[in-house]
This record gives sequence, structure tokens and C-alpha cells, in this order.
Amino acid sequence: MKAIANPSERKKIILERLAEEGNVNVSSLAKQLGVTVVTARADLMSLEDEGLLVRTHGGALPAFHPQIAARSREDKELKASIAKIAAAEVKDGDTIIISAGTTTALIAKYLLGKRDIHIVTNNTLLLTYARSNPQLRVTLIGGEFRSSEEGLVGPMAVAALDQFYVSKAFIGIDGASEKQGFTAHLLENGDLVRKMAEQADEIVVVSDSRKFGKPGFARILPFQEVDVLITDPNLTDEFKTILTNANVRILGNIE
Repeated sequence: MKAIANPSERKKIILERLAEEGNVNVSSLAKQLGVTVVTARADLMSLEDEGLLVRTHGGALPAFHPQIAARSREDKELKASIAKIAAAEVKDGDTIIISAGTTTALIAKYLLGKRDIHIVTNNTLLLTYARSNPQLRVTLIGGEFRSSEEGLVGPMAVAALDQFYVSKAFIGIDGASEKQGFTAHLLENGDLVRKMAEQADEIVVVSDSRKFGKPGFARILPFQEVDVLITDPNLTDEFKTILTNANVRILGNIE
């Protein structure tokens, strides 16, 4: 097979194979990619540094549930740009809540340089980025771990939030519509995220524009109860108008 010279393309192939098969072998990867075993092993090391897999003797395993792995690979640059804007809203000394999600987890990555930040979260994916920043203090609320969400959920998680009051809550959503407002796919996720919002002075929704017009099963909040939406430039004019009329401040290079 012709060698695949582009490291990004090789990594994409490795992650796709991991998603399909559940594990990979260095020797077979090298053959598939047309590279040496040394190069294939280096690709695995790089992906492990990115937190996307766990290396084993002679191969690798996925670091996360397949759904999380797929969502983490999807629109990486877009997610990063949204997370950077969210991180810029955090001030030194802030105490914030961050809900579960692949985009919300990235907020912690871009808090480097901020000082004395306390994060309350159910987002276990966020810990990947928090470990390397001594200026972040993280309180992980209790509850039942759900690998498909990389988050803690359930009545214990909701009850734990009563102990905290924060300046900002950065919450992820699964969908949004004019009738339902911001929504989640699962009822327990909706209950937990709504409770997070109740504990904050300012509520910030973090979401790409594709979720608008695609409501989920469980309602989180009506538009008018949210202070800020951080999204991408592709939000439709219709939703810009609806959200502006609901007094939601929209960030994300919106024309």
C-alpha cells in the first residue's frame, strides 16, 4: 500500500478503526497505513497525548465511549473556536459551572493564563485538560457515571449542586427550537443542566448552530432565561432574530 504521509490523515484512519473494532494492533496499522512500525507507534503516542486513546502492549484501545470519540473528532476546529470564546468570558477569580459535553470540556483547555478559577462540573472529559493547569480548582459533583456522556448524572448529582452558587454556568445542549427553547435528549440530563443554570448569576449556552431547529426530548430552559449564546457564524437569521428578541446576547463572529 502507498504510504500515507499526512499525519492527520493517518490519525483519522486510526481513530475510525478504533471506533469500528474496539482495538488496534501496531503491526497491522503500519501495514494498513504504509508506514513503519516506528511511525505507527509515534502516531499512537501522539493520539494518547491528545487524550483520544490508551496505548497497550503492541496496540491501543479507545480512551472513551465510541459516541464520545466520534463527537470529539467531529468539527474539531469549530468546537475549539466556540470554547475559546467561552473561556474569554471567564475572569480571574471566577467560580463557574461547566456541564458535560465535548465542546464544554474544551473550555478548561483554553483557561490557561487565567488565575484562581474554580470549576464545578459533572464533566469527566474536562479533567483531561484540567490536570495540566495548576490555576484550576475542580469540584466534581457526585452521581452515576455515564460513559456515553463522559459525565455524572442522576439525583445525587442534582442534589450536590445545592451546595454551590457561581458567577457563570456554561451549559451544553442537544437541541433548540422556538417552541421548546433549549433542550436535551434525555430527561435526567435536562434536569441536571437546568439545576446548573439555577445556581448561576449568568447562564451561557455553548453550542454549534446545527442544533438549532432540532429540538431534543427534554426541555432545559426557554430562550428568555438564558443570558448568552456562544455559537458559530452559521446560525440562521431566523434564530438570530428570535434570540435577540429574547434578550440573549449572541457571541461567535455573528454578522
